[in-house]
Amino acid sequence: MTDATKTQGRQAFTAEKQPPFALAGVGSIAVVSAIALLASAGRYGFFGDELYFISAGRRLAFSYADQGPLLPAIARLMDLLAPESLVAQRIPAMLVTVAAVVISAQIAREFGGGRNAQLLTAAAYATSPFLLVQGTQLATNTIDTALWVLISWLLVRWVRTRRDALLLWASLVTALDMQVKWLIPFFWFAIAVGVLLYGPRELLRRPALWAGVALVVVVTLPSLIWQVAHDWPQLRLGGVVAAEQASVGGRYIWLPLAIASAGLLGGLLLIYGIVALFRWEPLRPYRFVAPLPLLLTVAFIATNGRPYYAAGCYAVIMAAGAVRWTAKTSRTRTIVNATIIVASVALVAFSMPWRPESAIEPAKSETDAGLSIGLYGRFGWPELAEATAAAYRALPEADRAHTVIIAESYWQAAALDVLGPADLPAVYSPSRGFGYFGTPPDAATTVLWVGNSEAELRPLFTSVTLLTHAGAPLGYPGASRDVPLWLGTHPITPWSQSWPTLQHL
Repeated sequence: MTDATKTQGRQAFTAEKQPPFALAGVGSIAVVSAIALLASAGRYGFFGDELYFISAGRRLAFSYADQGPLLPAIARLMDLLAPESLVAQRIPAMLVTVAAVVISAQIAREFGGGRNAQLLTAAAYATSPFLLVQGTQLATNTIDTALWVLISWLLVRWVRTRRDALLLWASLVTALDMQVKWLIPFFWFAIAVGVLLYGPRELLRRPALWAGVALVVVVTLPSLIWQVAHDWPQLRLGGVVAAEQASVGGRYIWLPLAIASAGLLGGLLLIYGIVALFRWEPLRPYRFVAPLPLLLTVAFIATNGRPYYAAGCYAVIMAAGAVRWTAKTSRTRTIVNATIIVASVALVAFSMPWRPESAIEPAKSETDAGLSIGLYGRFGWPELAEATAAAYRALPEADRAHTVIIAESYWQAAALDVLGPADLPAVYSPSRGFGYFGTPPDAATTVLWVGNSEAELRPLFTSVTLLTHAGAPLGYPGASRDVPLWLGTHPITPWSQSWPTLQHL
């Protein structure tokens, strides 16, 4: 085929008229999704990470040990607008999740899908137990997933239109996503492999693409400098995540959980979409997307990543599956669609946090707690703050002037930092990102230590005394698991020397 023939074919393809956008239908799905998210926004309490984002936002930096600066900045903004408001903190998550529902339908439209395909795609996204339910709390994966969906739409639209401005927009969104977490390079690497295998290879020759790469590097540079200065903690965190995953099944449960997180309708469209992208000729221009979920699966299983790491690619694959499935219509397919959608709605409704707190039973094991930490991590923080405040106020007044609080985990420290009363002293923790927020002063001769065991604290102080126990959600709801509150006096080694050895991710 000559270059002229290729150009003519591309022009014919890009000039093809798009189907109209199913505004009423997709809009209705988005509105229902928004109502469901808003109705659940005030349920239970802050998730541990949400408290941590607020704490990090009060200490704004170019980067953090375990994330980029975007989530702390968002949390800080919402905390300024509505201090300690649970609903306010979750509004950004709700907005980007609903936007992703709409954009997923737009991807189906770019593929040439009509009204039915767009509605099916939006319904699949909105009934995914992970994709929708993650909109109930502010989390890195919530923002990261939505940005992947947006990048996918911009990329697919570029293939249809060849408008290079779309590549610059995709680069800008990528640069923004790098301020959340560093997973998006996996997406682009998989896309590059797909383009080399199936085209359009001209994508890799576009100056706009490489200008966008430069933009991403420039925007990410301050974070990279921070990471270099602190010995790359965000990269070292990968080993910590891998160990955590291994403790709950790791690689053996990755694929089942990844597919299950897409939901019933979404899971079926995922599988069907991969096949359609590889084999269906009308989707041939987009075949480079087909290896995307497969390569991501291999990468994240190999690195023992979390099952939801690849969720950002679900929308584009589900859209392809929906377009292929709705290319033919029949009474049987209509019945099948309706049945699966009803079942999917029931499944996601069951997954939403509707149950009253009193109806939630404690986890039966540490493994169950780890798998359901998104639920159990929302309980017990006010009780922990109240118990810690009471223990501090019970100290002799002379000791309080030289007292600080140190918590075993960054969640505990964030809860005390955000929910604790104003008269509490400074809160520190050697755990994860909180360990980089500051070192206890050497003048702190009395420490109210939250968590850990006596054996772990004895080497640090000349005297260690158990004061009381406080409830905290270490994998369990409410105050059903006790956390010890210790009083440590007269540190053996100055904090400026011992703190670096205590810090851990």
